[in-house]
Amino acid sequence: MTTPLTTRQWSLAAHPSGTPTLSGPEPTFKLETVELPRLEDGQVLVKIQYISNDAGLRTYIGCSVDNDRMYVPPVPPGEPMRAGMIGEVLESRSPKFKVGDVVHETHRAPWAEKVVINDSDLQALSPLPGGLSNIHYMGAFGGTGLAAYVGLLHVAQARKEHTIVVSAAAGATGSMVIQIAAKILGAKRVVGIAGGAEKCAWVVEHLGAHACVDYKSPTFKEDLKAATPDEVDIFYDNVGGAVLDETLARMKRHSFVAVCGAVSGYNSSEPMALRNWFEVVSQRITLRGFFLFDYLDQIPAAIEQLVAAAVDGRINLNIEEVPATIEGVPQVWIDMYTGSAKGKVITKLEY
Repeated sequence: MTTPLTTRQWSLAAHPSGTPTLSGPEPTFKLETVELPRLEDGQVLVKIQYISNDAGLRTYIGCSVDNDRMYVPPVPPGEPMRAGMIGEVLESRSPKFKVGDVVHETHRAPWAEKVVINDSDLQALSPLPGGLSNIHYMGAFGGTGLAAYVGLLHVAQARKEHTIVVSAAAGATGSMVIQIAAKILGAKRVVGIAGGAEKCAWVVEHLGAHACVDYKSPTFKEDLKAATPDEVDIFYDNVGGAVLDETLARMKRHSFVAVCGAVSGYNSSEPMALRNWFEVVSQRITLRGFFLFDYLDQIPAAIEQLVAAAVDGRINLNIEEVPATIEGVPQVWIDMYTGSAKGKVITKLEY
């Protein structure tokens, strides 16, 4: 009799109210040992090596949007938490993949050590030029970088003559938007919004923004006005809340807001209050939410452009590997919300 193959994985124990927690009377996640199914035709067994940490994962486990209106199916209690991953094929019953292949899944893999997965859900990772690591398929050449590229150049239709403002400018997506605007597009003025003087200095010196404004400063409103003397053509927003509110008051007539996220409200039960909402009417501002999967036809060209810019040194690849065993996976993700990291954070799974 064959011994069943098992893995340890984190499942959703309860929808959180506020910030997810691993302790207390109702922890958000539960670590379980589960039996993996036998491989069927068209499936592979993958050992997970890297897990993607993204702010938007919080919406998978509870937000103000009804489940049937979510852009991806949410995670129900009792089911494994999901994220993107890079892993190595251990066994294969697929003609597409052989043992030893390195594969990538963008957002539906479990927080686990191993997974049995359909080959249609996986992508083989081609070697990158210039000695670049394949982990950048989870950052600059993955969902974060591609959302930055598509959102700025295709959704917002940014042009060289524009003044562009980017919230969460030191984060995974925002740091790429800044660089695409400043170093690939060559926009007239690129302004970041970030939390703290250290991050703002990094956004200017490392990413190439013309200016960066600290939203934690008591003079944020005045500083934003000073940094945008000609007002704002495009606002790439990852935050919502008070940052969106103040930026609306700096938008030009017929300007554009590309809404990629609303991280300020992900761990809050309070409604988002906007004093300056009437600016949308008075200035005829267009706001458009978007999701990368709506622009799949743009992805090959975007990857080609971003890889070329990285190889020739126009953009920096900002990725932080955090080593953790399976026990530490949720905490690495939760810690991301403290805002201490710069760029993309991925978990390097240790065994």
